[in-house]
Amino acid sequence: MSFFVPPLTVQGVASTSVTADMLVVFALILLALVLFATEWLPIDVTAILVMVLLMILEPWTQITPREGISGFASPATITVLAMLILSTGINRTGIVQRLGQKMAAFAGTNRPKQLAATIGITGPVSGFINNTPVVAILVPVIADLAHEGKTSPSKLLMPLSFASMLGGTLTVIGTSTNILASDIAARLGAESPELGLQAFEMFEFTKLGVVVFVVGALYLMTVGVRLLPERVPVEDDLVEEYALQEYLADIVVPANSSLIGQTVGEALGDDELDIDVLQLIRYGERFSEPLARKEIHENDTLRVRTNRGTLERIMNAEGVTFLGGPQSESDLHEDDEEPVLVEVVIPSGSFLVGETLASSTFRQRYDANVLAFRSRGEVVRDRFEDIRIRVGDTLLVQAPPDSLTRLVQNEDFIVAHEFDNVNYRSEKIPFAVAIIAGVVALPALNVLPIVVSALAGVVAMIGTGVLKPNELYKSVEWNVIFLLAGVIPLGTALQQTGAASLIGEAVASTATFLPAIGVLWVFYIATGLLTSVISNNASVVLMIPVAASAAQSIGANAFAFVLAVTFAASTAFMTPVGYQTNLFVYGPGGYTFSDFLRVGAPLQLLLSVVTVLGIAFFWGVRV
Repeated sequence: MSFFVPPLTVQGVASTSVTADMLVVFALILLALVLFATEWLPIDVTAILVMVLLMILEPWTQITPREGISGFASPATITVLAMLILSTGINRTGIVQRLGQKMAAFAGTNRPKQLAATIGITGPVSGFINNTPVVAILVPVIADLAHEGKTSPSKLLMPLSFASMLGGTLTVIGTSTNILASDIAARLGAESPELGLQAFEMFEFTKLGVVVFVVGALYLMTVGVRLLPERVPVEDDLVEEYALQEYLADIVVPANSSLIGQTVGEALGDDELDIDVLQLIRYGERFSEPLARKEIHENDTLRVRTNRGTLERIMNAEGVTFLGGPQSESDLHEDDEEPVLVEVVIPSGSFLVGETLASSTFRQRYDANVLAFRSRGEVVRDRFEDIRIRVGDTLLVQAPPDSLTRLVQNEDFIVAHEFDNVNYRSEKIPFAVAIIAGVVALPALNVLPIVVSALAGVVAMIGTGVLKPNELYKSVEWNVIFLLAGVIPLGTALQQTGAASLIGEAVASTATFLPAIGVLWVFYIATGLLTSVISNNASVVLMIPVAASAAQSIGANAFAFVLAVTFAASTAFMTPVGYQTNLFVYGPGGYTFSDFLRVGAPLQLLLSVVTVLGIAFFWGVRV
């Protein structure tokens, strides 16, 4: 089969005229792109807003109320919902953590082995479990592996995220993007049988996924590892990493201080002061949160987080004496305690997303103090109580061991440190593995559709005790579900108004000077760039109808174009916001925005060539 296809002409293809309906849909798409890229609203809220506008503007968008809410009943939405629950079931058994621990034992302090083990475990697992929870589970495992193996976490955490994306291309259930693309392909095939499209089979593109995974893994282990910086020192000290030395202080309360007799909350609880009392030390005994009702006595030492300006105000007004402050992480807790300073990453679906630390009452809920706040690579050390929290933001938290245990066991947080006292249902591992095997095998053998198989797997996990009934709703990332339900009608509007055909014909015009495989590559690159700034699911909704229309215009294989868009949306490496798993490692890895561009852009360009050539080899570009 030849890779080099001669240019295809588009003569004879009817030209689609621009209509008012198309302009309205284009305006809604532009609005969605701006809101997705700027995150002025949470992405799921943006999706619902677009869905509502599509229905309100029905005379132009041609989206009826029934079609507008059809995304909630879409097989893609229901399948993703079920797969999220199944992934939680796997998580509850601790099997992925066990694999991670075996990986750490295998790798030791050998850096190439550490990287190989990270990629080798993450990739294959991500092919069968939604890759987002896989990364959430493995972030603390890999962070501890790096610490114990004398390696900077920066060298392993980005490869962890990238490997999960590469592994997600192995099967149709590897990512929500694949599932959504399959559903869109099935709908387009039903509406236009001449396209020859249908829902993806379980292992339909596995052979291409294996090629992409192997090439990507080799890149990460040879070129990528050299491009990765060591942002976090090997001997990581969180106080030094976050440069907190100037923001931590010990102050002693002398006999003449006006603070004596007041509670901590009364004396220093004023939000205007921007001060947190981390510990109260009295005659060698240390008291941690909750401290608000603790009465201050003479000669008490208060360990506080504040800036130097606020500290001077308190010293002048309250008569306290500055004793210096902690200069390292070990100074923050007693020698016989477990580490009480950890990074906490905010995942998608956390109740904190869209909230502030003040409005969420985080400190009161968890008896925990936030010492610093890292968002999109920027570290904030003071006055962060009113900053709105986004997915992927990292909190540097100090708390007693029992409070940290509560954080670890709460799915609203990813604690970047492994704890031994987490209770897993390890006795349920055989049931969980068998259920996942059944969920994969039944659609692969054409016994059941994927959506039915996945839902049956959920029922089986409840029946076997892998999951408890009250854990079902907590397992679902509802923002992902609402995002899918909201953007699916946008793809329908593109198709029904002819907007997809218009764009498809415009792109197809490049076939007068490009071979069909070149047009295919253009779609891959365009989808990758789009996914770098908006949701990957939104990208496939927008691009697949256009790609299918362009393929039809130039007489090319529509499946090849759909597959190129799907793979491009599933492997967005260039920015931390391009894929949710990148946000999970952004903070713990200490990365900057440019780090993702430096490592991810060459990989994305390499895979654009590998994927397009692979599609041409396995399925052909022309009909």
